[in-house]
Amino acid sequence: MPTRYSHTNIVARNPERLAMFYSDVLDCQRVAERRLEGSWLSRAMGLPNARLHVFHVRLPGCGEGDMPTIEIFGMDALGDTPPSAPNRPGLMHTAFVVDDVHASLERLLAAGGEKLGEIDGTDVDGVGSVLFVYARDPEGNIVELQQFE
Repeated sequence: MPTRYSHTNIVARNPERLAMFYSDVLDCQRVAERRLEGSWLSRAMGLPNARLHVFHVRLPGCGEGDMPTIEIFGMDALGDTPPSAPNRPGLMHTAFVVDDVHASLERLLAAGGEKLGEIDGTDVDGVGSVLFVYARDPEGNIVELQQFE
């Protein structure tokens, strides 16, 4: 079988709330909820006594089926980390194309998100004009909203 993209994982303090945020605000369809635990999981993750509350939300515009998704984990005993930042190595953001970046940002803020920057735009060679803004979901993960014209 050829390689294909499956999911991106976010560990959340409140996985149900975060799954609802991605579903309600960014039109990701909830496709699965599971509770996982066992020695097999602890061995695979390298974490003793691993227990997960897992939600999968399918990325909008990606067709039917169970993939690709954002996989959201709730776990016992989470460590503290600083919030994501645009200038920190690692996964920086997840981007969503929206019809109206202003209205989508308002929905994001009303659902507990936070604006990082201002809505601005530019012309991208071969793509066209884009308005975009960076914001945080309710758990502090960075989301980019893009509107192409």
